[in-house]
Amino acid sequence: MLAEGPMIDAHRVTLSAPDDFDGWRDAARDLAEAGVPASAVVWQVDGDVGDLFGVDAPRSAAPSFAVPRPFVDLAKAVVCHRDPERFALLYALLLKLRDNRRALEDRADPLVDRLEKMAKEVRRDAHKMHAFVRFREVEADGDTRFVAFFEPDHHIVRREAGFFMRRFSNMRWSILTPELSIHWDGKQISESPGATREDAPDGDPLEETWKTYYANIFNPDRLKVGAMMKEMPKKYWHNMPETALVAPLIANARNRELEMIERSRASLKPAVPPPPSSNLRGSWEALRAEAMVCTRCDLHKCATQTVFGEGPLDARIMFVGEQPGDQEDLAGRPFVGPAGQIFDAALERAGIDRAGVYVTNAVKHFKFVLRGKRRIHSRPDTGEIDACRWWVDNERSLIRPPLTVALGATAARSLLHKSVTISRVRGEPLALPDGGGECWVTVHPSFLLRIPEEDRKREEQALFVRDLERIKARAAALAA
Repeated sequence: MLAEGPMIDAHRVTLSAPDDFDGWRDAARDLAEAGVPASAVVWQVDGDVGDLFGVDAPRSAAPSFAVPRPFVDLAKAVVCHRDPERFALLYALLLKLRDNRRALEDRADPLVDRLEKMAKEVRRDAHKMHAFVRFREVEADGDTRFVAFFEPDHHIVRREAGFFMRRFSNMRWSILTPELSIHWDGKQISESPGATREDAPDGDPLEETWKTYYANIFNPDRLKVGAMMKEMPKKYWHNMPETALVAPLIANARNRELEMIERSRASLKPAVPPPPSSNLRGSWEALRAEAMVCTRCDLHKCATQTVFGEGPLDARIMFVGEQPGDQEDLAGRPFVGPAGQIFDAALERAGIDRAGVYVTNAVKHFKFVLRGKRRIHSRPDTGEIDACRWWVDNERSLIRPPLTVALGATAARSLLHKSVTISRVRGEPLALPDGGGECWVTVHPSFLLRIPEEDRKREEQALFVRDLERIKARAAALAA
């Protein structure tokens, strides 16, 4: 029974922590079942100043009503927001869902709109944490540990602990934040009180390698200061070694751009291209090493290994395929299976030396379905393509090929950031969204394998070779 009395204005719910989703869910369920309106509930976190005239929220024995799964996902994100009204707003929406299960679909509702924006801000804060946490190695009593300091905008530390546990499962690490610190000992997560930046270590020798990599991928021609500041706000700079380079790189960007233009005008293609600098090689190797432990999407869980690109780092042509196949997944190299054999034969007919081009894939892990003991290729979806684009973009940033070739629709979507019809764009130069050279689109060699009619297969193979011949000629023209 609900408490009554002239001095009681509200029901009080005290949650154990600012991100206590389970506590909010249980209390909200009981309140809703008891018919308590949103205006009659005071939500607080343990340690907050209590409501003087509130009573504890009722406990209901009535069966709970079902809510749509998207609401649960929304609520798990919103409870991590710093807005003190978050619990009350979620409860108000829960009451709407009790009466109308489709209430969440009404995006014109100010309440739904506000909660969606709050969830988006939490997810964005989580993305920043994934991107900007930088561990430093610490030695103490012969024990090695990695420690990082981060300042989140919202209560996301517990929410994101699992990401770092999976991503760095073989490391013993600690992430310190002003509100809460989390620690991984290789077996379980533990918590401790918040910390300050002074509690975290300064730089270590590994940071010099990272700075070298960052300086090498910095391209003044693509510099957009406003966009960079939006994606990498200054509040995170204290924790990131590469940010010490940002100011001088920006200051020198115009001079470097002019130098690049002048070198481009003055240089002629040498008979034997000079070898890439050791810094470039080191940066590529660091990028490849990081890709080897990539967990940006779920494909890493079943694939044997990451299949990274290969080829000379001064290549004038980069070929981007869809994803590794069964044999590539086992060998750890791109285009070594049946499609790779078709590809090599076509390159030879077109007069292109495979050893002189860089070959990679839009998606670095093999996606498949099991049929008995066989692993059957399955096309990557949009989320997987977008998650893996980071690697392809960084490969292109290091190698800077004048001409990039998309082999198939998946590669084209990765490079052009949109879906295209191959028959409409095939055989013509396209502008890449980041301005990094030209993109040409042709079919994937596996397409040729799937053609059953021999006459049509020979015809399509000839068209593929013709595409490669035009690509070779265009690359030579760009280098002249």
